[in-house]
Amino acid sequence: MDLEQFGALRTPEGSAALDAAARVAGGDPLTAAAALRSAGVPAGLAAAALTQAELRRRAVGKFGPAARGMFLTRAGLEQATRGVVARRRAERLRAAGVATLADLGCGLGADALAAARAGIRVYGVEADPLTAAMAAANAEAAGLSDLFTVECGDATAFDVTRVDGVFCDPARRKAGTGRRIFDPNAYSPPWDFVTGLAERVPHTVVKVAPGLDHALIPAGAEAEWVSVDGDLVEAALWCGALAQVPRRATLLREKEGAATGAEARAFPLTGSGDAEAPVGRPRRFLYDPDPAVVRAHLVAELAGDLDATLADPSIAYLYGDEARPAPFARCLEITDVLPFSLKRLRALLRERRVGRVEILKRGSALEPEKLRRDLKLAGDEAASLVLTRVAGAPTVLICRPLPA
Repeated sequence: MDLEQFGALRTPEGSAALDAAARVAGGDPLTAAAALRSAGVPAGLAAAALTQAELRRRAVGKFGPAARGMFLTRAGLEQATRGVVARRRAERLRAAGVATLADLGCGLGADALAAARAGIRVYGVEADPLTAAMAAANAEAAGLSDLFTVECGDATAFDVTRVDGVFCDPARRKAGTGRRIFDPNAYSPPWDFVTGLAERVPHTVVKVAPGLDHALIPAGAEAEWVSVDGDLVEAALWCGALAQVPRRATLLREKEGAATGAEARAFPLTGSGDAEAPVGRPRRFLYDPDPAVVRAHLVAELAGDLDATLADPSIAYLYGDEARPAPFARCLEITDVLPFSLKRLRALLRERRVGRVEILKRGSALEPEKLRRDLKLAGDEAASLVLTRVAGAPTVLICRPLPA
């Protein structure tokens, strides 16, 4: 889509085309296109409307019902912050006293809109003209144009003395190709500018990739990893007055909240990020930590809470004698601990009539789907297999999951 096509969608005819496209989205695209053309919608406008309708349909899982009135691009949707994460970040900024915020590289406006809904005055800056126009339209659709305004320009040129807080989500994909950028110095804005914001603005938050090298974390910053319903979605650096602890893992339970009509529940785990968990033998119960805990290097803190140990110092599976409630880890009961042998494992599962297996792995080079085929399963029982190492030796644990 270009600015001309976007402008066409903002006309009364474009609004009618969007309404028509919403009614046929999700089905066969050729049938949908034919339906709009038969209704008299020009081909170019129909294509743009159908693209928006499909993107909005996909975006509901990330933004909720508000997605149905947003303008989106494929790349922007992929990179935008989930609504539940943006809301929590906005609440933390507001609680810290942030009243005015610059969103440098605001994209489609997901974070800025959440901050505006929290009562923060947001100044968005976006380099891409189409994306900037869409962000402004999204603010208008949300009734937040008085709190969130957008300018198209260079984020590095924004006068940060105008605000008391900055949020920056540097672009980590190459423009035009969508390919991921792994070198922080190639981000846009570049990494040295991003990390330098903390020295210029008292409240600075930087959204980063979950795979961020811990060596890149600025001194004194709080590094947080966030997972939603077990899916690791992002990491953020809280700088200056916002930093509270060295490392934080935050687990958000969005599905649980949606089922009850409440906000997502948040579970934080904090620590230094450099503690080491004790090592021992496998015990009766295995804990599989949430990926946010693993990436935040807080496995030792979780081990302390669970009175658990590692069986290998480099593998983040924990073992305990009791099954303790733990939002930060899934718990399985171990029935067998075997040195890995395909022949022996196949025979044991056949003997127990196991026909369905869940395969987990850490520290193993085996491919789960290949192993599943090689096991030649048959039977009506189920089991969980954990491929790992114990004291450096390839090991398979046969387990049964416990209720959450």
